[in-house]
Amino acid sequence: MSERDVMEYDVVTVGAGPAGLAFAIRLKQLNPDIRVCVIEKASTVGAQILSGAVIEPQPLNELLPEWGKNPPPICVPVNQDEFWFLRDPHSGIKSPVVPPQMHNHGNFIVSLGALCAWLAPQAEALGVEIYPGFAASEPLFDEAGAVCGVRIGDMGVAKDGSHKPSYTQGIDIKAPLTVLAEGCRGHLSKQLIAKYRLDADCDPQTYGIGMKELWSVPEGRSQPGKVVHTLGWPLDPSIYGGSFLYHLDQNRIAIGFVAGLDYQDPLFSPFEAFQQLKNHATIKPLLEGGSIVSAGARALIEGGWQSLPKLEMPGAMLIGDAAGLMNVPKIKGTHQAIRSGMLAAAHVAEHGTVATGWDAALRASPVAAELKKVRNIRPGFNKGLWLGLANAGWETVTAGLSPWTLKNHADWSSLEKIGAVEAPGRDGAADDQFRKRNWVERTLPPRDRLAEVYFAATEHDEDQPVHLKVADTDVCVTRCAEEYQNPCTRFCPAGVYEIVADAAATTGKRLQINAANCVHCKTCDIKDPYEIITWVTPEGGSGPNYQNL
Repeated sequence: MSERDVMEYDVVTVGAGPAGLAFAIRLKQLNPDIRVCVIEKASTVGAQILSGAVIEPQPLNELLPEWGKNPPPICVPVNQDEFWFLRDPHSGIKSPVVPPQMHNHGNFIVSLGALCAWLAPQAEALGVEIYPGFAASEPLFDEAGAVCGVRIGDMGVAKDGSHKPSYTQGIDIKAPLTVLAEGCRGHLSKQLIAKYRLDADCDPQTYGIGMKELWSVPEGRSQPGKVVHTLGWPLDPSIYGGSFLYHLDQNRIAIGFVAGLDYQDPLFSPFEAFQQLKNHATIKPLLEGGSIVSAGARALIEGGWQSLPKLEMPGAMLIGDAAGLMNVPKIKGTHQAIRSGMLAAAHVAEHGTVATGWDAALRASPVAAELKKVRNIRPGFNKGLWLGLANAGWETVTAGLSPWTLKNHADWSSLEKIGAVEAPGRDGAADDQFRKRNWVERTLPPRDRLAEVYFAATEHDEDQPVHLKVADTDVCVTRCAEEYQNPCTRFCPAGVYEIVADAAATTGKRLQINAANCVHCKTCDIKDPYEIITWVTPEGGSGPNYQNL
């Protein structure tokens, strides 16, 4: 092995999402002479960004005051809000009042991927260097144990670890300060939070899984600017979640579904629930005759204030969803991400390339105040939908001034063993738990996970090391099969995990990992009840290539 090439900067930012780009832009605005680079594992900026997304524009107004004169390619002002409770597959109740957190007057429906692709040239115009296709595989440390940069993963490595003719050794990017803006459940962020015990004084982080499709629908179906949110069916009251419909221009509708990953039922399949949702009597007429343009899935960070880790460590800081700043009741994190990036940039401009003091600065900011105000709403749903709604009403009326803070618990620990959860109407089939409980025939595409993977345009070289590390695959065909009936085959929306027959195996079965299907949602890394699955970054440029999600 030859000595690695080294690139040196004042600041290296990991992740070209809204937080990382906002940080880089603001820092160069404040100090044009500072050397800043942004690295991004996706093949292009925005290709692996997925969000609702309705954004609050205030932080963007402050970052780029003239942005409205040349807006992102998808940017539709919200002009109508609706909130529905879906009772069953055939009916729903439209609420006469939209919850205050979901008022979107003055907000914009955007594609977050397109927004980031639009932000990148703004950063480059200021002198920021952006490198897509650079996957940060590991952090670098100096002699004192402080983070001093990141190592870019090698390219052209075969599945068996040998070097292919295309092999290229990854470079080291070094800087006095590393800013982690990887988004939810970032590969490096997870490692460094554990190494420096940044979560020692907070509750465990909690998550949801979000799935989204962009549809092209027949002329006249879309009402540009209309925003619809729902609760209820196809989720039973014990599972937190809901859906959204965002009406775009050019006859496009974005539909999404979110389920909290603290669900107890090991046979629950979020993907199947999403397929059911699209066939609801109030939704199917919008989509029927249309076609899917793009689709994907991503974990959402939901812990909020009480799960906020320490945001600084020697040589590095956390911003955006890597820090856990999403406002769950609003179902919004972009404004928090942009704001945190701008605040971090101001901190660096004032104090230099050191992380010291960043945690205190963020906690004293409006970003943290917003989280603290709504801290009890999401965990209030741990006892079911109806108590959760009552608690949400109380917390909204009192503006979060309750003298208590509800606790969060790790999502992997919430899964009950087979037989411990009663699901109404279950017929015992792993992926068909909805058939006897308000089942509606699915007629809208896609009907299986592989079709969804196709619409995510996922690309991985089949001959590269598997980036989903299972510490003990024997557990999968023994304990897990008996205790949980292999929930990884259901909570993964991309069909990555399969239990297949194998005559050579002791149990006659083995775990098969279809790593090329992976859409990088990180759900397996979060929900696995034995905590033996670890998601690591694959070769740079691999993964989904979302179009306008």
